[in-house]
Formats: sequence, structure tokens, C-alpha cells
Amino acid sequence: MRIGFGYDVHKLVRGRKLIIGGVEIPHNKGLLGHSDADVLLHAVCDSLLGAAGFGDIGKHFPDNDAKYKNINSRILLKETVNLLNKNGFKIVNLDATIIAQEPKMAPFIENMRQNIAADCGIEAAFVNVKATTEEGLGFTGAKKGIAANCVSLIE
Repeated sequence: MRIGFGYDVHKLVRGRKLIIGGVEIPHNKGLLGHSDADVLLHAVCDSLLGAAGFGDIGKHFPDNDAKYKNINSRILLKETVNLLNKNGFKIVNLDATIIAQEPKMAPFIENMRQNIAADCGIEAAFVNVKATTEEGLGFTGAKKGIAANCVSLIE
């Protein structure tokens, strides 16, 4: 059994779609990044890569590589899972948290769980996604960005 931890953060800007957990969320701002900037899926990828001892998302999907420009992060997650599977690892469970002052994530969490479970090839019962605010504190509380973290267990 191996445990991994992933963390990601992206700045909120106008003119971008807000995509979290593979779900497009209606909002007046989106996350800035080389890919679709899906902060949750990036944290999941980092968590899985870390558990396997395979470095981080930047090593495997560098932000200076044009082929990853605006890429759907579900593709990155599927590629991460394929890498783990090829090396004999199996995902046991994932527990993730989105940190955002707004928008409210509750209406979208079940779809996020389903997307992550499908992309990881595991049952949704083994994927937990939750959200919290920082009570107006920090950059997320000031609505300047959104962060996410994830803990994973693999065998």
C-alpha cells in the first residue's frame, strides 16, 4: 500500500471556462492555465503520481509542451492511470477537497465523483470529493483563485 498527496492551485480570470472535476461550472471567471486548468484533476494526478513515486504532473505533462495546450485534464488523468496500471499499481481510493469561496460546488460534486471514478477505472464509492471555503481568508477567500488537494491510496 502506498499513499500520495497532491495539491494544485490556479488563478481565476475572466474569459476562461471554469472546469473542475471534468465538469463545466457556470461562473463569471475560469481558471488560468496551460491546459483547461482543472485544479481538482491536477491534484488527483499529482496524488497518484506521488503515491507511485513517479514525480509530478509537470514532469509528465509539461506546461511548455504545445500538445498539452488547452487539453482536457480528464485525458491527463486517464494517461496517469494508464501509467500506474502499466507498472502494476491499482487505485484503492481517493479523497479530495476543493478550496473555493465561490461558486458553490455542492451541485456539481456527484458529477465530479463519477468522472474521476470512470477515468480511474474504480467505483464511485471509492472516490470522495468535498468542498470548503476559507471564510474569506487567503487568495481563495479573496476569490482570486481556486485550490484543490487529494490523498490517494494505491496498491
